[in-house]
Amino acid sequence: MLEKIAKLQILTLGVLIALGLIISTKIASNTVSKDIISVTGSAYEIVKSDSGTLNFGLSVKRFSKQEAYTAMQTQKQIVEKYLKDKGITSIEYKPVNGYYSYKRDPKTGAYTEVPESYNLNLPIMISSNNVELIKDISNDITGLINKGVDINVYSPSYDYSKLPELKVTLLEKASQDARNRAASMLKPTRNSVGKIQSVKMGVYQITPVDSTNVSDMGINDTSSIDKKVTAVANVSFKIK
Repeated sequence: MLEKIAKLQILTLGVLIALGLIISTKIASNTVSKDIISVTGSAYEIVKSDSGTLNFGLSVKRFSKQEAYTAMQTQKQIVEKYLKDKGITSIEYKPVNGYYSYKRDPKTGAYTEVPESYNLNLPIMISSNNVELIKDISNDITGLINKGVDINVYSPSYDYSKLPELKVTLLEKASQDARNRAASMLKPTRNSVGKIQSVKMGVYQITPVDSTNVSDMGINDTSSIDKKVTAVANVSFKIK
């Protein structure tokens, strides 16, 4: 009886060892068949914007429409002279927005149907390839308030026109950076980098030069003249 039990134990142990060998062989096979290394590479370049725009608006408030339009023309002439003296030739006037303001009932606080004033808002946009000029005007144009101009100035916007071409170049450099990183990682194993198996382009980050911000959706900064354009590439290589 004891002899049968011993034989059964030996048989069971043999089966377990065989199964272990099969499983370990399968795992090793999967590892070898997936002889690919995936690496993230990046590249960046500092560029200077080559165009700028500035949006601002003129406002007037007068008792009647006629008075409001006359006042607006006076402000417009002052602004045009200022911009001409600065060397701005591209001025875009957008549609004028006009509306009445109505008096409130002193007892209830509710608006009445009695006009209090007529209001006009004139949005204006200027643009130039001289980005430093746009920056200067954005900081200086509010001085027209001293000449009776009611002006609201918004932040300037700066763009780089050769961004599409730069993105292609940076993607190529990012892919090369990924290859270099893969080679460094494989060097201790005495393996080398083979052909590219797949490339996935990451989002571009266009930020101010000294910014470290990143976003999964990408960043497109228009507030700074000097920009840092960064490209990321996720590349998989065959291991040789």
